[in-house]
Order: sequence, then C-alpha cells, then structure tokens
Amino acid sequence: MSIHIVVMGVSGCGKTTVSEAIRDQLGFVMAEGDDFHSPANVEKMSHGIPLTDEDRWPWLKAINGWIVEHEGKRESTVVSCSALKRSYRDVLRKNVDVFFIHLVGSEHLIASRLAQRTGHYMPTSLLPSQFGDLEPLAEDEPGAAISIDATPGEVEKRAIDLIKGYEAERLGSNV
Repeated sequence: MSIHIVVMGVSGCGKTTVSEAIRDQLGFVMAEGDDFHSPANVEKMSHGIPLTDEDRWPWLKAINGWIVEHEGKRESTVVSCSALKRSYRDVLRKNVDVFFIHLVGSEHLIASRLAQRTGHYMPTSLLPSQFGDLEPLAEDEPGAAISIDATPGEVEKRAIDLIKGYEAERLGSNV
C-alpha cells in the first residue's frame, strides 16, 4: 500500500525541510512542488505578483499527475506544496488518497524566516497574499495541522508520528 503526503502551508513555513525528513526517514519519493511551476509563474512571483487561481490550476494538476503516477507504481510520496485553498487540495487528491500536513505559524514568525532565506524567488512581500488565500484544513479533509513554534527536529518528529498513525489507520481499515 502506498501513502501520499502533501506538506502544505504558506511560503517559508518549512515545507521542504519537513518533506525532506519524511523522505529520509520513511523512504518516500519526494517532489518539491515549486519545481512544477511554469516559467511564467516563477517570473510573476519573482516580481512580487501573486498568482491567480488560473495560474495555479495547471501547476496543481501537474503535481496530482505526479502523485497518481507514483500511486500506479505503489510508491509512497511526499510533496511540498502550499495547497492554500480547499479547491487546490481537491485537485491534488483527484483519483488518489492524499494526507495533508499543514504547517502553521504566525505571519510574523514566517516573515522573519523568509527575510533570512536566500536563493528563492518568493519575496516576503507576497506573504500577506498567501495568508489572505489560506483556508485551513476543514474537519472533513484528511490531514492535520502542526505548529511550527518548535525546533525543526520537533516539527519533523510530529510529522513522522502523524504519518505513522495515518499509515496504521489505513492498514487497519484494509484488513
């Protein structure tokens, strides 16, 4: 049985770090959601222009295609992806079960992290638009939120523990 995880949240919350820990500790195949953006999307964001829903649909469908492809190979995956809105998460889980891990932190904390980050096209100026678009996981969505007000190691451990619990639950329901 394969498991598919999307580590979600606004830019700078630690999605890549947590996804890498999941890859390294659980052996999942990992993809960086940003790698699926079109050059036009990257260009817009690098100039401080927020993406529209229309900009995001092809990106989300490409990520979903990647997940579905690995489901066909029975490979477990983890993807770092903002997945800010429920409608985006619905696209990500089309034709495949996905468990979302939402990394949650204050705008102030995340802005301070973004200000220290180098080598990324996402400017801190876009953070308010991301928080404006953010729709936290609803009770009927598969997933859980983790506060990032902890050390990276503690956040990673919480994510791994959530995945192990989700996996045990899925195995139990398939018996």
